[in-house]
Amino acid sequence: MSDQSPKNEPDGGPDDHEDGPDDGPDSHDGPDSPDSPDSPDGHVSGFVALLGLPNVGKSTLLNRLMGSKLAIVTPKPQTTRDRILGVLTGPLGQIVLLDTPGVHKPDRSLNDYMVRQALATLADADVAVLVVDAAAAIRGRGDRGVERDLARRADEKGVHLIVCLNKVDAVSDKDKLLPLIEWWSSARAVVPISALRGDGVDKLTDEIWGSLPEGPAYFDGDELTDRSMRWLAAETIREQVFLRTRQEVPYSTAVRVERYVEREDRGDVVIEALIYVERDSQKGIIVGKGGSLIKEIGIASREALSEFLECPVHVKLRVLMMPDWSHSAAGMRRVGYED
Repeated sequence: MSDQSPKNEPDGGPDDHEDGPDDGPDSHDGPDSPDSPDSPDGHVSGFVALLGLPNVGKSTLLNRLMGSKLAIVTPKPQTTRDRILGVLTGPLGQIVLLDTPGVHKPDRSLNDYMVRQALATLADADVAVLVVDAAAAIRGRGDRGVERDLARRADEKGVHLIVCLNKVDAVSDKDKLLPLIEWWSSARAVVPISALRGDGVDKLTDEIWGSLPEGPAYFDGDELTDRSMRWLAAETIREQVFLRTRQEVPYSTAVRVERYVEREDRGDVVIEALIYVERDSQKGIIVGKGGSLIKEIGIASREALSEFLECPVHVKLRVLMMPDWSHSAAGMRRVGYED
């Protein structure tokens, strides 16, 4: 994808929102992958897949473990669409965390892509952390069959399974957790936690460290992810769309950053992005009356990215319609989703 701004396209209009200037040299997406250093005796490392149903708290857990927001989080299910890698380096070694989309029954190309992204992590994983919504499970909700299938897949691939009973802060009677713990007793460990509050996360981290094989670090110690800032910027913008729209609109949107510029002479970053929708009515909703909603999305994205990058950020957004992009492989590729 080129970093150059699009040409021969109309300026302004109700579907545009510019939060800052658009000139300056283009920048690279991120650093090259480093060579892995030799590992000292006793140094452990490995890939840890965070798996589970939609909306069980996998991305919240990733952010909690990392101590930094890498994955977008909203109250809506199926927010995560791509596999997200986070690198946690400590005195014991290195944990490479793989956050994944929720596993569910796919009903279109986008959902099928999401499920493939999730299941593919087991091929790389040394440890699988199956995140279960404990509060929903106690109420008889969720899909235990899907969770059991994920556990079976991990076992078939020889991957250590840790079951993480999340959202225990929403369970007033903790005795009700006991049948769940017993149900998953065949796992390497069962750890009740609250990813939102941090309760029990240290115990989970200890279990992960204890399940990893000896080996060298895969990434330099100061790296947090292999994702580019261009990708993280697109996800931040999509998060704001999810938080501000309802019904089918957020699930029919995709964000692609067309231009990401680090201007060293001014100490700021300029981002130009496209928000794709599938119908004219959705475009009208995203734009809002008099351009009000797209302006709100742009401001919120700018603030979030400025905090993350620790420098001023300028965001320019445009909304384009691509009919039924989420229902075809070609449409998926055009908006940036590709295996």
